Amino acid sequence: MEQSLRIAKLQVEYMENPIAVDKERPRFSWGFAPAKERGLSQSAYQIVVASAEEKLADGAADVWDSGKVRSNRNRNVAYEGPALQSAKRYYWKVKVWDAAGSVSPYSEAGTWDMALLGPEDWQARWIGVTASDKEAWAEEGAFGPKDPLPLFRTTFRVGKEVSRAKAYICGLGHYEMRLNGEKVGDQVLDTGWTDYNRTCLYTVLDAAPYLQTGDNAVGILLGNGFYNVTGGRYAKYKGSYGDPKLIMQLEVEYADGEVQRIVSGEGWTIGRSPITFSCIYGGEDYNALLEQAGWDRAEFAEDGRWRKASVVPAPRGKLALQNLRPNKVTHRFAPVKVSESPQGAYVYDLGQNFSGWVRIAVKGAPGSTITLKPGELLQPQGDVNQAWNVSFSYTLSGEGEEIWAPRFTYTGFRYLSVEGAVPVELIPEAGNDELPVMLRLEGQMIGPDVATAGSFSCSNTMWNKIHEMINWAILSNMKSVLTDCPHREKLGWLEETHLMGPSIMYNYYVPELYRKIIDDMRDAQLDNGLVPDIAPEYTVFDHDFRDSPEWGSAYIIATWYAYNWYQDRELLEQHYEGMKNYVGYLSGKADRHIVSHGLGDWCDVGPNPGYPQNTPIPVTATAMYYYVADIMKKVSDIVGREEDSRYFADLAERIKDAYNANFLDGETLQYASGSQTSNAMPLALGMVPEGLEDTIARNLLDDIRKRGNSLSGGDVGFRYLLMALTKFDQPEAVADMLLKTDNPSYGYQVAHGATTLTELWDGPTFGLSQNHFMLGHAEEWFYAALAGIQIDYESPRFNEVRIQPHLVGGVEWVSAHHDLCEGRVEVQWRLKRPDHWKLDVAIPVNTTAIVHIPKFGECSILESGNPLHSAKDIEWLGERGASRVVKVGSGTYSFEVIGE
Repeated sequence: MEQSLRIAKLQVEYMENPIAVDKERPRFSWGFAPAKERGLSQSAYQIVVASAEEKLADGAADVWDSGKVRSNRNRNVAYEGPALQSAKRYYWKVKVWDAAGSVSPYSEAGTWDMALLGPEDWQARWIGVTASDKEAWAEEGAFGPKDPLPLFRTTFRVGKEVSRAKAYICGLGHYEMRLNGEKVGDQVLDTGWTDYNRTCLYTVLDAAPYLQTGDNAVGILLGNGFYNVTGGRYAKYKGSYGDPKLIMQLEVEYADGEVQRIVSGEGWTIGRSPITFSCIYGGEDYNALLEQAGWDRAEFAEDGRWRKASVVPAPRGKLALQNLRPNKVTHRFAPVKVSESPQGAYVYDLGQNFSGWVRIAVKGAPGSTITLKPGELLQPQGDVNQAWNVSFSYTLSGEGEEIWAPRFTYTGFRYLSVEGAVPVELIPEAGNDELPVMLRLEGQMIGPDVATAGSFSCSNTMWNKIHEMINWAILSNMKSVLTDCPHREKLGWLEETHLMGPSIMYNYYVPELYRKIIDDMRDAQLDNGLVPDIAPEYTVFDHDFRDSPEWGSAYIIATWYAYNWYQDRELLEQHYEGMKNYVGYLSGKADRHIVSHGLGDWCDVGPNPGYPQNTPIPVTATAMYYYVADIMKKVSDIVGREEDSRYFADLAERIKDAYNANFLDGETLQYASGSQTSNAMPLALGMVPEGLEDTIARNLLDDIRKRGNSLSGGDVGFRYLLMALTKFDQPEAVADMLLKTDNPSYGYQVAHGATTLTELWDGPTFGLSQNHFMLGHAEEWFYAALAGIQIDYESPRFNEVRIQPHLVGGVEWVSAHHDLCEGRVEVQWRLKRPDHWKLDVAIPVNTTAIVHIPKFGECSILESGNPLHSAKDIEWLGERGASRVVKVGSGTYSFEVIGE
């Protein structure tokens, strides 16, 4: 019998039709198309896999047929068939049954290609820059403080019809691959950053569109990236894993089944590129006079500038597939204003602070050099504030209109100082015919090609601006790691992965990114269990900047959040021992279950931002110790470690007892210093003795009110403050803090022109980083509390969400959505008048929701115009506090609360 279930959005390992999967047992996921009927759920599924599309269409699945499996699971269902072959493409589809036994049509066919599964599949060899190459360039006058980057090339023939072609490539630090004069793909800053002594990522590119019958050429540029931090201008640190190198294997599959392999190794040649300087921190210089036209084409005739490329030793790190979405140009910004500074430079205002680079179109005399200096702020007199010595330069070839953008570095900025060129808009005023003309200039934002997973808006325009500001900061700091800032450090400080984890996950689909970041933490972990504050650990900091529990605990907390958000049990299994070892490390540092080291509530409110001024470090450090022990108890249960579960349960109780004995004042019923962070963390994490929660919560609220509704917590404490206030039903207190426009507040940043979240609350006027997302915790509150879309990341409740909106004064309406694997959750609520509130909810197929409907004294509650108790497809769960609670299945619902 036909029914309304329709399958949508097939994924293998979180990607649609991936061209490289490195797991021997790939996992399948699928969602559902929206349906008018309510309460639709999956009761069984059947997956079929074939070696060819026609076999799948004929129903002759020659690889694997799962048969009918009774389960409502639609995420991360593992392949259970025979061994899969390297580099081969497979085809699959799925159908499902509903609770009544009706079966859906099969989905459309999906595909995935296997990656190179073992070292034996690689025939390519590593080639790279050697000392003899540098000596030759030095003789040409091309080597010195500005080290040129290399070009590599080879030629080959294609003699038959091509069915598929894929390039497997790792270029360290970054690479750009070209075929027959064109760049292959639109990714940038590939491959992702890792500890190259542990892991080196390779990517897979679709090369077929770039091939031609007959002679072909492949050309590869290499950049330094984090593999080779040269310094020379500003650099957070200097260090190198070695000179740039690459390995590349291009597999051309012909229509007749033959496979031709073009591999890096002997027979390739190396030349110097026009990139004369490139540092991931300091910028990039390009000299177009050094270009060799056609170097990436087969007909190019090499001259004495080209040498035989050398086979070099492989890096120490293991070669592994890059299982995350690549960085691309995601946004473009045209200048909103161009002016001349008192120093004679031209200042471009791009209107938005972001991370990336600029693309310019210029025309001028050969040898003319244009220098571009980025900055986040302007000086009072109007020139760009160059807090860091970062610059880009382009030397013209003089051949008509020239277009250029950097390749292997980026920075954070809004403003750009241009020296050596006149903006085309200002030529009449400039009156300088000798300088090149800047025909066009465009800011290009760089970030991973992640899907948007949510939206939020409300009637409060300032809150909408805060939402936008936080998201620009998240996107600006999202690369292959989550950086703290895109200009000064670019390092993966780990506290943000968990403190801002839900805020990120509400907005963006990031399962692959989190898997990669968690792998980085594994690679960074020391033998004694310590997880450093940054991963990859490119530089070893001293003391607390290497070992802070609020940072290192990310290995456990971020993994736990990713599991709960994306139903990824494999994460827990792969990292269980490492997570367990980190708790063991903290236990070794604890004194009678109290942990006393670390950075604490970093950058809390006070005259000296940095180390905490309001909350003792042991308060936050020990609270995190308790939290990770509690999480590990749950993880142990999930992976079947019963003895460990008992151990972690006992450890968590002992930590809690010690915490209360050391920090809870029995007379004042305040924790430690009585700061907001001191009281909020035990409330949020469930550490307060039973019966005292309301008193501690009142003390917390009193402190907020005494401060004029101001916060005092920092990087760590502010998130737990919002969690505690939400847990104890104090949305008005949060709203009052978010409505402020004096320092400290988001509103202060908005009022002073910030376009991204700044490092400190008074950032736009104080002048430190203008692009940090470490204090963006309001984003989680907007989704989870104000809109009320709650994803439970403490107790796994797959295929269930909670809808619990919180009404606050001055907000007339809220609209939000969040995309689950199953489909879209939508919430819109509106206060039509003081005694009339309307809530519209949409729940995707195969999902249930617990909906909390607030009461307004004596009132009537309707659903789709009918009294709630008589409404169909709704299960009454009773009253909880000031709400009436119901359970609903998939579908759309419209609730109204009308005062009597």
